[in-house]
Amino acid sequence: MKKHSLEHFVIRQADVCGGQPVIRGTRVTLRTVLASLADGDSVEEVLRGFPTLDEEAVRAVIAFAAASAEEDLPLPAVPVAA
Repeated sequence: MKKHSLEHFVIRQADVCGGQPVIRGTRVTLRTVLASLADGDSVEEVLRGFPTLDEEAVRAVIAFAAASAEEDLPLPAVPVAA
């Protein structure tokens, strides 16, 4: 993220959307944005569907998903030198 850290955009509170990660200041879950992108929606289409978001917030959702996936992926085996 160039201008802001992920924490600027992504929050998780027990009393908002059942504790799912949402974009700060909204009730738009990251899962909802990612599902729209996975269905083939462009960033512009997501922004039209969720006018409270801006492009930087959508990019933060993508970055958050990438960071989360990186944490969950198993590390490849390190080759043993012969």
